[in-house]
Amino acid sequence: MTLQWTVVATFLYIEIGLLLILCLPFISAQRWQKIFKFRIWARVVPYWNRGFLTMIVVLIVLFLDAVREVRKYSGTDANKDAKLHANMFDHLYMKLFRSQRNLYISGFSLFLWFILRRVVTVITQLTTAQGVSDALQTQAENTNEAASKYMEDNERLKSQSTLTKSKNEVEAVKKQSDGLAREYDRLLQEHEKIQNLAEVNNDKKDH
Repeated sequence: MTLQWTVVATFLYIEIGLLLILCLPFISAQRWQKIFKFRIWARVVPYWNRGFLTMIVVLIVLFLDAVREVRKYSGTDANKDAKLHANMFDHLYMKLFRSQRNLYISGFSLFLWFILRRVVTVITQLTTAQGVSDALQTQAENTNEAASKYMEDNERLKSQSTLTKSKNEVEAVKKQSDGLAREYDRLLQEHEKIQNLAEVNNDKKDH
């Protein structure tokens, strides 16, 4: 395996390892977001899109080169020449095997590169959505607490208003009762005066 295909194979293994780590169920999206917020990622982000596109171009070029090699060593002309020479037959199929291997390596590397980009994007979006959801939940809880407090204050005000109204009614009844008592005393005094006058008139008639 030449140096360039060794590098591509190593890159493929790294992609597989990263995807396996990103798909671990016990690492939450929030934890990944904290990892993505490290200072080192802040330095890498400006070059991320450029590096991503560069790797796509490189992998596409290698993939097309591997396709060309496969077509070259699997063509009818090559098979005819190989049948004429036994040694060429083995050499041809060795070349075909290597070109097919390179095709699979470059193809899977290109495919997993897109998958890796998409997984990171989904994790970031999921973390953002969860952050918004937590903020909305906190806001809803605060709203419910404020509504409950408002209802309690309203009930307290109603109780205070009812108590004040009851006190006013009691005072009004008390004043009315005092007025009736004074009126009763006045009428009682007038009744006694009238009764005394009647007794005096009766005494005068008897004399």
